[in-house]
Amino acid sequence: MKLHTKAVHAGDRKKPPQAIPMTTPIVTASSYLYENTEMLDRVFAGEIDDFAYARYGTPTATALEELVTALENGHGSLATSSGMGALQIALQTALTDRRHSVVAATALYGATFRMLTSVFEPMGVEVRYADVCDLDGLKQAIDEAKPGCVLMETISNPLLRVGQIDRIAEMSRAAGAVLLVDNTFATPLLVRPIELGAHMVVHSLTKYLAGHGDVLGGAVTTDEANFPTLRALSKTCGPNLGAFESYLSMRGIKTFPLRMERQCANACRIATSLASHPKVAKVYFPSDPNHPDAETIRRLLPEGLYGAMVSFEIKDAARPEVFAFMDKLKLVLKGTSLGDVQSLLLYPAISSHRDLSPKQRERMGIRDSLVRLSAGIEAAEDILADLEQALG
Repeated sequence: MKLHTKAVHAGDRKKPPQAIPMTTPIVTASSYLYENTEMLDRVFAGEIDDFAYARYGTPTATALEELVTALENGHGSLATSSGMGALQIALQTALTDRRHSVVAATALYGATFRMLTSVFEPMGVEVRYADVCDLDGLKQAIDEAKPGCVLMETISNPLLRVGQIDRIAEMSRAAGAVLLVDNTFATPLLVRPIELGAHMVVHSLTKYLAGHGDVLGGAVTTDEANFPTLRALSKTCGPNLGAFESYLSMRGIKTFPLRMERQCANACRIATSLASHPKVAKVYFPSDPNHPDAETIRRLLPEGLYGAMVSFEIKDAARPEVFAFMDKLKLVLKGTSLGDVQSLLLYPAISSHRDLSPKQRERMGIRDSLVRLSAGIEAAEDILADLEQALG
């Protein structure tokens, strides 16, 4: 065999060893071979559950999908190249063979609003917004819009409202609509929406599940009825997560419950301390007994686990004062994400909800004095000391 031929073929396509790797290997092949064409034909036909082409699935991504499915207690999952990619294909799945109408929560991540207005509405999808924490108003919106999909977040971004997923699932099913829940803030440690009646769940894997700020990815988990449509769309549209990112996500998930428990505990301490700080006007955190959704929180969230996000308003602060506070931070990082092992602070007005007009943000309660903190796994005392010195 000539050197040129060896350079192309040597080392590849070895038969698997008898030993089983302790962790899932990174399999980067885009195509897969079989000893005979009949078997390849059966794989393409779906008669044999195996791999043929990476857009249809890879061993590394499939292992991650099995893991996420187990965490969410769903039927099946799809790993995608980003959280927004997961949301897009989940919405497409929900609206396939259903009325092209969405009832969406009024409290959503800014990029989710942008997707609805700049992607789905131009394609003819009717979008109506409703407060998912007002069940009477939500039912009226569902009855009038007759949606194919109801979209909400488990814990809303950034004001941390908590809707009654089980009740909303009942309304959605009665209307023939798919309930799609973004569970990124809560994670499966706190809430598993499919167990409460939701049809589909999306995650930004980048956040708590992967957890180390080194991977971009998303995931959709569905019930049995919606999984075939999700898979068919993925084979055509190709939003799949790469093998290396799938490996990193799996590695991160191995410590996710431990990290999340620590982050939730830190967030509780931070919220309690900030609530009495003279420079803080208001704290938003689900453990607050005066939280507008306190009854729902007691019913749906495990005791002591309220998420790791804390939002708060700085007293008498506008944009210049908030910028000055952020620039004084030394330990807490000014990062445009959340869920990392490091504590991150974000200013919604210039980042997560930047594309909304000031009037829209004001209607949502997102004032120019509001910041959002993602508690990391550092010592809570150190996080608090940094916040206190920056507040002055």
